[in-house]
Amino acid sequence: MTDSFTPAARDIFDKQVLAHVACLDLTGAPHVTPVWVRLDGDDVIINTALGRAKARFLANDPRVAVSLTDPDNLYACIALRGTVTGFTTEGADDVIDGFAKKYLGVDSYPMRREGEVRVTVRITPEHISVQPQ
Repeated sequence: MTDSFTPAARDIFDKQVLAHVACLDLTGAPHVTPVWVRLDGDDVIINTALGRAKARFLANDPRVAVSLTDPDNLYACIALRGTVTGFTTEGADDVIDGFAKKYLGVDSYPMRREGEVRVTVRITPEHISVQPQ
């Protein structure tokens, strides 16, 4: 366990890696979904759309777990438990466009739906595990 992300862990976040976010649904059952991800300091940033299950669940219960595996080394992985500390629509369109650039190589997120409202979720880790350490 570490208090912050190691340089090697930060390198994994910089890659085109999908993270898996686990949260609790409205009945308390686990819900896992793959997401695009980046770091802001030691906070994990993801983006979704209002009305989606993930957005409802994260707004309802801030407890979350995130895991990701280095696509270039399947034995290098990161797992964390944390809390949603930010949930905002402000600037969320810019965040999803940044993710589109990272993951798709395009300037604008091409899968927007008419009327969709994007939301950026900030996750602050409370426990970080990096393998290998």
